Amino acid sequence: MAERRLIESWLTDMDGVLVHEGTPIPGAEEFIRRLRESGKPFLVLTNNSIYTPRDLAARLAGIGLEVPEESIWTSALATAKFLDGQRPRGTAYVIGEAGLTTALYQIGYVLTDVSPDYVVLGETRTYSFEALTKAIRLINGGARFIATNPDETGPSAEGALPATGSVAALITKATGVEPYFVGKPNPLMMREALNTLKAHSETTAMIGDRMDTDVVAGMEAGLETVLVLSGLTQPGEVERFPYRPGRVVKSIADLIDEI
Repeated sequence: MAERRLIESWLTDMDGVLVHEGTPIPGAEEFIRRLRESGKPFLVLTNNSIYTPRDLAARLAGIGLEVPEESIWTSALATAKFLDGQRPRGTAYVIGEAGLTTALYQIGYVLTDVSPDYVVLGETRTYSFEALTKAIRLINGGARFIATNPDETGPSAEGALPATGSVAALITKATGVEPYFVGKPNPLMMREALNTLKAHSETTAMIGDRMDTDVVAGMEAGLETVLVLSGLTQPGEVERFPYRPGRVVKSIADLIDEI
């Protein structure tokens, strides 16, 4: 095992690390409190593009986790930053919620269904046949295809829900065009988070509960990776992957004393 790095900045996933089905995971409140008191830069990362950082901060505060909105980084923000760098003040046809549309408005994008530069697909609980049909026709007409994240399913109280990755696959099947996914496991999301913190990869850790998104994205971005077993990935599954996290711990509670 490589020598453990000195960590000065922290990135952490939200679902499965800090929260499970709307309830804080034991240790999460203390971990966030220590981070805030220490003054160490940190961001809570999520592939969920439905909510704005302000929305998420309010939802987390409602269950006892005090995370400032400026400390939340979503796939919607990462997508907006990517598009701003690629084609500033462009146009997009968007399937998604306020988290995504707000992020695009804030970078000066015009949302339109008339010859847009991009079709941007994000998370929503109300995917409509009409909107998907329009997206397919716009992509066939030359619009570039972007998706906020590749997650195929999302959680709900009733069970799994189809998520952005599944809907993107439907559009790809109809158009023959693959989207560019901005969110995890794309290391681009990690690098943009590092730039937001003005942090260096050598002294930053990524905490996540998924080998196929959090750990691989952190590894490819050159970060120290910590897998927690409080979420999706179970102990027996770690060895099935061709890469390993830097460390495996039971939960976020095991990291409190490192802040």
